[in-house]
Amino acid sequence: MSFDDLLKELQEQRTNQEDASNLTLDKLFNESFMSEYTNSKSFREFLEKGNFQAWTQEDLVHIEGELLDRHVARETSFADWNTMLDKAKASI
Repeated sequence: MSFDDLLKELQEQRTNQEDASNLTLDKLFNESFMSEYTNSKSFREFLEKGNFQAWTQEDLVHIEGELLDRHVARETSFADWNTMLDKAKASI
């Protein structure tokens, strides 16, 4: 599944569960998750370390998947973005 498909799925889940959990990137990649699995304290810090200019979920769509995968492999305990995203979704 591509990054765009996963992001779309995440956005649909957020819409479907908005009242129950208000799922956002900050909640999905919360401080606890980031501390346990990454070298960053926050998702924003993680993006900044990769020199990604992504401030919204829409901005994430424009990040090249290979660049994000390499950054994830370098800065986290995950091999790629999809694995990181799946773990974050499973942790909620």
